[in-house]
Amino acid sequence: MAMISQSNNGGGKLQVGGSAEERVLRGDEKAAVLLLALGPDYGRPIFQELDEIEIRQLSRAMSRLGPITQKMLDDLMVEFVTTISSNGSLAGNTDSTERLLLSFLPQDRVNAIMEEIRGPAGRNMWEKLANVQADVLAAYLKNEYPQTIAVVLSKIDTAHASQVLAALPEELAMDVVQRMLGLDPVQKEILEKIEMTLRTEFMSTLNHAKRRDSHEQMAEIFNSFDRQTEARFITNLEEMNREDAERIKALMFTFEDLGRLDASAIQTLLSRLDKRDLALGLKGASDGVKEFFFNNMSGRAAKMLQDEMGDMGPVRLKDVDEAQTRMVATAKDLAAKGEIIILKTKSDDQMVA
Repeated sequence: MAMISQSNNGGGKLQVGGSAEERVLRGDEKAAVLLLALGPDYGRPIFQELDEIEIRQLSRAMSRLGPITQKMLDDLMVEFVTTISSNGSLAGNTDSTERLLLSFLPQDRVNAIMEEIRGPAGRNMWEKLANVQADVLAAYLKNEYPQTIAVVLSKIDTAHASQVLAALPEELAMDVVQRMLGLDPVQKEILEKIEMTLRTEFMSTLNHAKRRDSHEQMAEIFNSFDRQTEARFITNLEEMNREDAERIKALMFTFEDLGRLDASAIQTLLSRLDKRDLALGLKGASDGVKEFFFNNMSGRAAKMLQDEMGDMGPVRLKDVDEAQTRMVATAKDLAAKGEIIILKTKSDDQMVA
């Protein structure tokens, strides 16, 4: 069996042992091979961009990967051939997966992930269901057998299960209640079949339905531009297709949109912003945005901020743009965590002062 050890320069070094048959790799297996080949140092930045569910899926694929031939590696990662042995191969197993995870995750998280990998399969699916809205899940389950619904509801969080149950037709819901009351331990084979059905029929359809709008994705890309680059792209796009440009602008969250936050949201944002970024960002803001921020601060805090802005003297536009970008990023992070709500108006020019 082959495994990855670490060379002195931190790259992945392949040690060869055993033999392997060539086969077609699935998508998750390809990702697993890549990260095993990169090793902990180079693989860590990639893992850090993944969420908990993605890490669990990838870890499971690693642990079940088995031998990978050199030809499979070459076909998969031509651009990485120079970083691995010219005649090597690698194999994924629970031990190598655990070592890699321990290189960048705390022990308790690794223990939880490895417990799932070594234990019965499927907890991942129930975690995914926890993020599905109750009415959406109920709309799918109402077409299933009551016994199947009972098994599903018995596997998810009780609070979520109660919401799903309440959203089901009353007669069906009462049938499910009766079956849940008399539910015996479910055989592993039956549970795995239910999980597979949910994964292939429900989650795949749900993921397809949630596919991001291309204009929304482009708006986020434009949000990451500095102000001059953003203006250049928007101007060029307006000349090519004004309708697309208007849709993207309507979806973008810009620095000026901070002036549209409600009182609670702006207070939360102010508590999280770097004070230097706040002063520098407002230095180049419109009078309306400045006034909005000052009005949501105590008189003393507003005066101190104004004094700091005055003491800065002339500042580079590039520094102002970067500070404003960081302020917007902080607001978007808070919104993603559910700590504030961002409401985007239809008019790009509307300003709340």
